[in-house]
Amino acid sequence: MAERTSTLPAAEALPLHALLSETPHGIASRVLAKASGGSLTLFAFDAGEGLTEHTTPFDALVLVLEGALTLTIGGTPVLAEPGTIVRMPAAVPHAVQAEQPARMLLVMLRDQPA
Repeated sequence: MAERTSTLPAAEALPLHALLSETPHGIASRVLAKASGGSLTLFAFDAGEGLTEHTTPFDALVLVLEGALTLTIGGTPVLAEPGTIVRMPAAVPHAVQAEQPARMLLVMLRDQPA
């Protein structure tokens, strides 16, 4: 059986904003759920903060909740605002930059072994 973990209580509606404290001049993150097939992580960025360019071996989806983020994917900047979703393909370099305080959900989609 696949291992699954969650930091959320079951059968309870929780406001996303309350799940993660802001970090002045920094980035905060909290893994909300994790399984062999992927994970769901909540991020809060202060203005001017970001994640440097990196790659992952699997697709990731960014859902912007508050503020705005510039995602640079394969050298192409993409402005992502609240209510938008952006797919970052596997093995393509990407970075995240917040010009204003922002929050996002990151969904990592790992391939299952054949």
